[in-house]
Amino acid sequence: MTTDVKISVQNLRKQFSSFTAVDGISFNVNRGEVLGFLGPNGAGKSTTMKMITGYMKPTDGKILVAGLDVKQHPLEIKKSIGYLPEGAPAYGDMTAAGFLGFIADIRGYKGKEKNLRVNASIEKVNLGSVVNKPIDTLSKGFKRRVGLAQAILHDPEILIMDEPTDGLDPNQKYEVRKLINEMAKSKAILISTHILEEVDAICDRAAIIARGKIVFDGKPKQLQAMSLTHNAVRIKFNTQVPHTSKERLYVIDEVSEIIDENINNSLMVVPQNGASIINQITHLARDEGWDIEEVFVNTGQLDEVFRKITTQTIELSEQERVY
Repeated sequence: MTTDVKISVQNLRKQFSSFTAVDGISFNVNRGEVLGFLGPNGAGKSTTMKMITGYMKPTDGKILVAGLDVKQHPLEIKKSIGYLPEGAPAYGDMTAAGFLGFIADIRGYKGKEKNLRVNASIEKVNLGSVVNKPIDTLSKGFKRRVGLAQAILHDPEILIMDEPTDGLDPNQKYEVRKLINEMAKSKAILISTHILEEVDAICDRAAIIARGKIVFDGKPKQLQAMSLTHNAVRIKFNTQVPHTSKERLYVIDEVSEIIDENINNSLMVVPQNGASIINQITHLARDEGWDIEEVFVNTGQLDEVFRKITTQTIELSEQERVY
């Protein structure tokens, strides 16, 4: 294992009585990489994270964190990990500052260093306005930020976060995503999320888990390329759609389908196999003299691909997966 591989999961399996929650999955997370862990509810995301962090024992398989076997070195690996679990439990009667000070004590920080660590984590997640309020009185979004603050307090080389932006408003989401992008330069980060826009915003890779198995592992752009509307072109006309436009567009060999959207005088031109057809369309529009307001190229719908992958009854073959 190279020093850049900070999380290595090998044939990991977790069985609960007769139910298999995680079924022989394998993946790595490298330094400087954010891996988005996607999947429907009950797919095995949180269970996998709990096993990586040492909070749950696997039924079978091997996990290495910072080069150490989680089974053999459970305490050592926790020093390298910042963990934001689902729900992020905290002591509600403590203030945010008091709770972070308590976490700093557990981590072994004293005196000046303790204060520096606590203050730095408060500043990074922008908790200053509520730092002296009891945690029970905070909104869901601020409670989530307290959980994130405790996860990064010791500046770990590995971050594992279960739904880090859950409960945050759009401004808070932007701030947290910006922070994750900044930290990603020097850390290995594993994030579970059900927010597909988050994949685009912060993830270098995406792994989709369904029925306990990984059914996709690749770049977000590769996911988008699997969409039926990848590279589809929307043409918005200033006036009514010309009656010969569909006939003329079908002359382009790569055009698979033309959808009359019946709104705003628009057509959606869908290519075969995600082919790029924008140049042919713009040349055709110029030659035909169409009065066009705008032309927009669709990169693909992640939610469509997600549904396709996670709801199919037959698992993707090895040839269909992307690794």
